[in-house]
Amino acid sequence: MPFKILSVCLLVMVTVAIHAVGFAAILRAMMRSHALDKTGLQPITRLVIVLTCWLILTHAVEVLLWGLFYFWQGCLPDPETAIYFSGVTYTTLGYGDLLLPRAWRMFAPLEAGTGILMCGLSTGLFFAIVTRWIGNWVKRQSALESPAAAPMNP
Repeated sequence: MPFKILSVCLLVMVTVAIHAVGFAAILRAMMRSHALDKTGLQPITRLVIVLTCWLILTHAVEVLLWGLFYFWQGCLPDPETAIYFSGVTYTTLGYGDLLLPRAWRMFAPLEAGTGILMCGLSTGLFFAIVTRWIGNWVKRQSALESPAAAPMNP
């Protein structure tokens, strides 16, 4: 039992670390390219696609981590099944077509809880960045629509 408790704690910590590294990498890249200051439909659309793909890749690495652990521990028969189970659990889809052995079942709700938190963090980052882009667009539109300051007549 202590091995399982230590294992699940380690999996959660590594999952959070992967997410933190993924966040840092995408934010660093966006700051270097001045992506947070962009406006316009095409540049923002490209950036939303890149951000989405990066976040999905980050989640996929986390799912892979859990899935390979399940396979390594002999909980599921092959890597494909283990990764599928992990993806269904991490995303809280929960088809229920596969179950971990009784001795390992506590891992599924812990992975699901971790997945919910990581998806929430990704949603928060996505929302913050898109909010910034919308703010940039509103400022730009306001600047284009406001007339030049006219001199005041005394």
